[in-house]
Amino acid sequence: MKMENQSIVSEFLLLGLPIEPDQRDLFYALFLAMYLTTVLGNLLIILLIHLDSHLHTPMYFFLSNLSFSDLCFSSVTMPELLQNMQSQVPSIPYAGCLTQMYFFMFFGDLESFLLVAMAYDRYVAICFPLHYTTIMSPKLCFSLVALSWVQTTFNALLHTLLMARLCFCADNVIPHFFCDMSVLLKLSCSDTRVNELVMFFMAGLTVVIPFLLIILSYARILSSILKVPSAGGICKAFSTCGSHLSVVSLFYGIIIALYLCPSANNSTVKETVMSMMYTVVTPMLNPFIYSLRNRDMKGALGRVFCKKIFVC
Repeated sequence: MKMENQSIVSEFLLLGLPIEPDQRDLFYALFLAMYLTTVLGNLLIILLIHLDSHLHTPMYFFLSNLSFSDLCFSSVTMPELLQNMQSQVPSIPYAGCLTQMYFFMFFGDLESFLLVAMAYDRYVAICFPLHYTTIMSPKLCFSLVALSWVQTTFNALLHTLLMARLCFCADNVIPHFFCDMSVLLKLSCSDTRVNELVMFFMAGLTVVIPFLLIILSYARILSSILKVPSAGGICKAFSTCGSHLSVVSLFYGIIIALYLCPSANNSTVKETVMSMMYTVVTPMLNPFIYSLRNRDMKGALGRVFCKKIFVC
């Protein structure tokens, strides 16, 4: 009898960002500039690593995959957001919403696993420098990346299939700028206990455990540095790990505050702003963090451009 009073939802309405109508064009230009910066910055890193043989190392292999993940992660939500800001009825089809949710979780989880692989790479480089090339072999690097892709594919597909079995009633308004899984669960008129249990369990595998592994890696790095304290060793360690630590702090800090430590007074506006931080701002800042603080990237940029100018 309950199903007879339900209507089939064919699309969802995205409320988007809490922006005044007279400021919409200004924010549209701002978000468009941020998205273009994200795309160009991450593409530049991928091209530099591909073109410069000096960057064909495990660390930059992981970095190229991270840049690709950032590029796709931002592209999952930003084009839809920009389109809806210019639309009178910002809607997304039901199938499109599930597809967006799948790729959002896929590339978000992929970035989490890649950050773990990069932390392990830094741990081996500092704690076992003489055996670095032996331990971080091309086979191991490829296996770590492939395992990350397989794990994230399974995780995103599981959540999407569980979401597809739920029923949605007449309420199809999403108070967000993308199809966030936690928001969709609140809209469903089905029993979501299985979804919430799986989401809690998988969050531990894709967020908590990777974060703890990164903390463990840097604890071992710090312990190794303190055993042989020297100004040169400390400076080298900070220059090697500084960029990665900055990205880890941005990525995990916002996600843990938003999803794993929710407070009762978290407003929709606050959650939307924090979501903007890790879906838009973090992927845009990553290329600047790695390029501006990395002499290898600066050197590669100079070599590639000088080579192109010489050829021309």
